[in-house]
Amino acid sequence: MCAMPTTSSNDDAENAEHMRNPRGATRVLAGVLAELRTNAEANPALKPGDEGGPHGRLGDIVDRLDERAYGFLILLLALPCCLPFVYILPQIVALPMLALAFQMAMGRRHPWLPKALHDRSFSIPAFEKVLARASRYVGIVERVSTPRLKPVTSQLGARLVGVLLIAPMASILVPLPSTNTVPGIGVAIAALGLIERDGVLVILGAVLGLAWVALLAFLGLEAASLIKAWVSGIF
Repeated sequence: MCAMPTTSSNDDAENAEHMRNPRGATRVLAGVLAELRTNAEANPALKPGDEGGPHGRLGDIVDRLDERAYGFLILLLALPCCLPFVYILPQIVALPMLALAFQMAMGRRHPWLPKALHDRSFSIPAFEKVLARASRYVGIVERVSTPRLKPVTSQLGARLVGVLLIAPMASILVPLPSTNTVPGIGVAIAALGLIERDGVLVILGAVLGLAWVALLAFLGLEAASLIKAWVSGIF
């Protein structure tokens, strides 16, 4: 008798295929980064020995994206925040994310970045590694994503989403344990929802990010109250 393939084997094969040929948002982002790498390597001003390899600018990504640029940019910036044991980079990308969220809240149709953020450079190989690490998990979400609850991703809905994402993005900016990974995952899920026009994913991501921030705030206030009570008891 022929042995039937196991479910785990099928899942591993699907994950491996997704890594080779990323779908949806990850495919687009991988293509943009590959184009930036090619252009950077063809630039004679870039020395082969430069630390971190070829670099790109955040504005170069904006210039290559379609009307869903907000979702793509936020997803790209949120990916480093989703991974554990990634330091410094989440705090660096949090500011551009906040700038994008404020613009969404104000109703801008296309992202605009101040010159300082537009010209901010980043290591293309570093972001490619982050995308490769995260694409396996992002691919799971992409496979279940479909256009639904479209009012959430309409222009009016996007303004509300921008407001809701400010809190988890601000949490990422705080360089303390537990302040970036879960909010980063929530922001990334919401960004995928914006890209795929999936209102369910947008709501799920926003709720996850906000709930974690609320939990951190509650625990922080609770801890402060306990310390205050303890100190008062001593004196």
